Amino acid sequence: MSAVSFQGERGAYSEEAATMFFGRSVVTKPCRTVKEVFQSVEEKSAEYGIVPAENSLEGSINQTYDLLLETSLKICGEVKVRVRHCLLAIPGTNIEELRVVYSHPQALAQCASFLQKLGLETIPAYDTAGSAKMLIDKQLKAGAIASERAADIYGLKVLRKGIEDFPENFTRFFVLGRTDVSPTGKDRTSIVFATTHTPGSLHGALGELASRQINLTKIESRPIRGTPWEYNFFVDFEGHQNDSKVSEAINVLRNSTAMLKILGSYPRAD
Repeated sequence: MSAVSFQGERGAYSEEAATMFFGRSVVTKPCRTVKEVFQSVEEKSAEYGIVPAENSLEGSINQTYDLLLETSLKICGEVKVRVRHCLLAIPGTNIEELRVVYSHPQALAQCASFLQKLGLETIPAYDTAGSAKMLIDKQLKAGAIASERAADIYGLKVLRKGIEDFPENFTRFFVLGRTDVSPTGKDRTSIVFATTHTPGSLHGALGELASRQINLTKIESRPIRGTPWEYNFFVDFEGHQNDSKVSEAINVLRNSTAMLKILGSYPRAD
């Protein structure tokens, strides 16, 4: 199999998601941004991509959903990763010596109570594993928040494990591909649509799912760019687009909404 692209440096949670989904022998390709992951799959320099979709504490990753709307790529899988943050430093560094800590802004926010107790200054970095790599590259007497796997990769010392404020911290990742995947019998479908400006239009759209006993698992609105105060609705529900009742609902929605796009049908991670 050709490479699977992910956002971040080696040891990022996105790379861990790739290995969980494809197996430890998968060839991974680091990308600096989520947009570059999408581009790598579109340009066929990678067969698949892994991008974060939402975090159980922080909510959805808006850039991912915007890019799903803008590109032709399909969601062909999902994986949920337990995020267990660690405080890392170069070998020989004691926790009492630390004054600053680097990491992705979301990771810093998720460990805010721990960091405040230590009185550490926080400095945002573009990636958790990237902050770990930076400590080694620059031999900084500072801390980094990243995974234990990142510590193993870069030869860092784990000063504390499980420093996140809330232990029930999971990130859901989407597997991106260029084609649809076949039904498995345990699938989820993601769509995005915009409603007409008529009373009850959203209620009516969701009613097409409810009337067919299709279980809705997520709904979220995102502003339509360039059109103030109008919104796209991103919806997840159980079932595959090829299932008869799902196909029927989607066909009705196409005719009753202002816009509808199927983002993908894929095996559920739960």
